Amino acid sequence: MVSGVMFILIPAGLGVVSCLFILFYVSFTSNFFIHSHQIHLTFNSTLNNSFVANPTIQTHTHVRFNGNHVNDNDVFHDRDAFVDNYEEMNRSLKIYVYPHLKDDPFSNVLLAVDFEPGGNYASESYFKKVLKMSHFITRDPSNADLFFLPFSIARLRHDPRVGINGIKDFIKSYIFNISHEYPYWNLTNGADHFYVACHSIGRFAMEKVVDVKINAIQVVCTSSYFVSAYIPHKDASLPQIWPRPGGNPNFAPYKRKKLGFFAGSLNSPVREKLLKWWGNDSDIFVHFGRLERSYTEELLGSKFCLHVKGYEVNTARIVDAMFYGCVPVIIANHYDLPFADILDWKHFSVIVATLDIPLLKKILQGITQQEYLVLQSNVLKVREHFQWHVSPIHFDAFYMVMYELWVRRSSLRLQ
Repeated sequence: MVSGVMFILIPAGLGVVSCLFILFYVSFTSNFFIHSHQIHLTFNSTLNNSFVANPTIQTHTHVRFNGNHVNDNDVFHDRDAFVDNYEEMNRSLKIYVYPHLKDDPFSNVLLAVDFEPGGNYASESYFKKVLKMSHFITRDPSNADLFFLPFSIARLRHDPRVGINGIKDFIKSYIFNISHEYPYWNLTNGADHFYVACHSIGRFAMEKVVDVKINAIQVVCTSSYFVSAYIPHKDASLPQIWPRPGGNPNFAPYKRKKLGFFAGSLNSPVREKLLKWWGNDSDIFVHFGRLERSYTEELLGSKFCLHVKGYEVNTARIVDAMFYGCVPVIIANHYDLPFADILDWKHFSVIVATLDIPLLKKILQGITQQEYLVLQSNVLKVREHFQWHVSPIHFDAFYMVMYELWVRRSSLRLQ
């Protein structure tokens, strides 16, 4: 009889212990995973409250906005580590550029421009122009950490001899030529090579040279980790910067009367959704077509400026917003943001999933004035990292790209 009771009690006891273990595990893992879903949990629990937190802020535990108290964290993930590594990079990084002469039939594509770049794809031209004059260049390939493939996708796209349809074949021929004329590509199968491109055509340009996509470092504006052409951590996101005139605009937050602003083409489902929800709103100004006021005035008069995915995840709007002291709101799923492994974007931007466009106004209105002032102050801190100069300045866009290359350099060195 006793043995029968014990036979019943032992499994029952084990069952209780198992249940307790499961409850503990669920509790622990819930706390562990809650941060990746915090935005939706927060929305569900606070839609009827007066405060809806910035989703970017709420998804990270080490940033806390509580009432009127703001924890003003650094705009860097780790400032000290960055500065130490930056100094080493500035001392030691060497890049070999495959040489081409001015009488080369494609010198317009392969050499740096002899004028100050401008327009939507200026980042591509600025990098090559500034690199050419920098101390990072070495003429001795044996000293090189990296090898630069100097073709310009934007200029290939507009060259009548090549055009959109001929870019893939041009790149294929270029890689074939350097891999047969020089030994460096073959030593690493391109792992210590890189190119820079800002035109959206760039993400299709390497389709006939798989080794470039898989092995080389692609420094591109079209940095969407949703497409196979871009590999995060191997590749790097290049900020799309439309150069603006010098000087300091009036950043005063009290003059910003509009809650949100967007202007652009209606060229994507995401923008169509934005128009559907906020096209007639009095607080969020969403405009497709010609503006009544200047673009600059709208940026200076708005608290939040929207970057909304169009054909690609990237546009120059993020940097436009920063330049004029407007806090960027990024609505572009799968966008690997520029310098995201250096800068902590949650401290100077608001990131909203496309799924949450209907909640956009609630999100922005839920950010208190003090929280907004911290965000805007941090925008002004990071502006310098998103500006090009013909004569580069430490920590500007050129040096930031060089740092991204340095941390991605191959461990294979030529001896």
